[in-house]
Amino acid sequence: MEVLSFLTDGVLLALAPTNLFLIVIGVTVGLFIGAMPGLGSVNGVAILLPITFLVPPGSAIIFLAAIYYGAMYGGAISSVALGIPGASTAVATTFDGRPLALQGRASLALVTAALASFVGGTVANVFFTLFAPILASLALSFGPPEIFALMLLAFATFVGLGGDDIPKTIFSICFGLVLATVGFDTISGEPRLVLFDIPGFLRGIGFIVLAIGVYGIGEMLWTIEQTRGEITTTNPKMTAKGMMSDTKEAVRRGWKGTWIGSLIGFFVGILPAAGATPGSLMSYGVAKMVSNTPQEFGNGSPNGVAAPEAANNSASTGSMLPMLTLGIPGSPTTAILLGGMVIWGLTPGPRLFVDESEFVWGLIGSFYISNIAALLINLAFIPLFIWMLRMPFTILAPLIFVLSIVGGFAASRSMHDLWLIVIFGIAAFFMRKFDYPLAPAVLAIVLGPIAEPTLRQSLLLSSGDPMIFFTRPIAGPITIIAIILILLPAIKLIRGSRRVEEA
Repeated sequence: MEVLSFLTDGVLLALAPTNLFLIVIGVTVGLFIGAMPGLGSVNGVAILLPITFLVPPGSAIIFLAAIYYGAMYGGAISSVALGIPGASTAVATTFDGRPLALQGRASLALVTAALASFVGGTVANVFFTLFAPILASLALSFGPPEIFALMLLAFATFVGLGGDDIPKTIFSICFGLVLATVGFDTISGEPRLVLFDIPGFLRGIGFIVLAIGVYGIGEMLWTIEQTRGEITTTNPKMTAKGMMSDTKEAVRRGWKGTWIGSLIGFFVGILPAAGATPGSLMSYGVAKMVSNTPQEFGNGSPNGVAAPEAANNSASTGSMLPMLTLGIPGSPTTAILLGGMVIWGLTPGPRLFVDESEFVWGLIGSFYISNIAALLINLAFIPLFIWMLRMPFTILAPLIFVLSIVGGFAASRSMHDLWLIVIFGIAAFFMRKFDYPLAPAVLAIVLGPIAEPTLRQSLLLSSGDPMIFFTRPIAGPITIIAIILILLPAIKLIRGSRRVEEA
């Protein structure tokens, strides 16, 4: 009951006129920041951080957290409308959101994304409110072996994303892992795979560069090739009755992905250095694995939209937990929020809930209000996003190209990255043409920079003994499950070939 009393006070504080105004503005700004390719919550929070010094610290972090919430919702917009992920957290949304848009079901995709995001955020808020101290101690028990086991599990969940062609899927994963190693070695500091001694490769290959190239330029080239220059347009319908129908269909066909994403996203989000992107990718893979109709994934499945969207919103709240309770940021965005708190004279850690209880519960209360505001504002803007899709592709293609180039340049301000975007776009086009799956390569470059250092740190801890991944109480079960999941497609393939021989 004491928790409910604190939460009520926090919600009332968040509903104060100044805080409520900042929540609405923050969510709206975040929605459009998340929808812009190359920006995302990290850049949005960093850019707007100086503005917050005009208001009290409590209101300031409520405003920044609202931007974070809005950006998580907004990432789905460009993924569905343009096929370009607004941020790395929305990449998995592209897999099924874009096919739905091309089928004239963009409204269903956007409504599903909004509702799943709301449920994911709500579930995470409840967990955060009730179990903050317990979950913080759980997050602390995750060392390098546990993080690597979790990344291995993530790889296991998307081994099947490339379809039944296992060799091509494995090739795609390995290709993504090679790209993830470009740059400086995180352990020794030595440069690796610096092609032709080009200095730009020393920074590594940024994920947003790969995502914009593959899903912006590559998708544009593929669509042009398929339509052969014909004037094409999707013909989405948008009426109040149609939106109600889409809402019912989103609930009916997307509930399983929503709950999978809500739970997985939160527990991955609370782990330091994990964040929303691995959570959304794992949720998509798990949703496909447990689906009765896995063949729908990649072709316009509402569950394929719901799972990553619920996960990235759930993880964004989860990543706040280690920041507040331990002083350890759970994602790049919360690292910026942590810096802001220190500047404002607040010390994150276990004492924060005691010494600054009004600030903490006001922030937690704002999570609930921001979640509701984000849902309502997102649904209100869906007609605008649908209008964008009515443009002929002859107009949309140059717009996608310009947004891809501008978004790629805004992220790093490097011409080297712009050339990489074009090269990745052309490579993605040819991979699609020869039926090589793109998703595993893109996901591998996300998880590679997390998996490699944790693997090497784990082996350093055990003097090279790989049994460290099996003997630790948390890492062991996760590793065993991951290995089983990795072997399942091979077992299915062997059984299938035996049946063919017997027939």
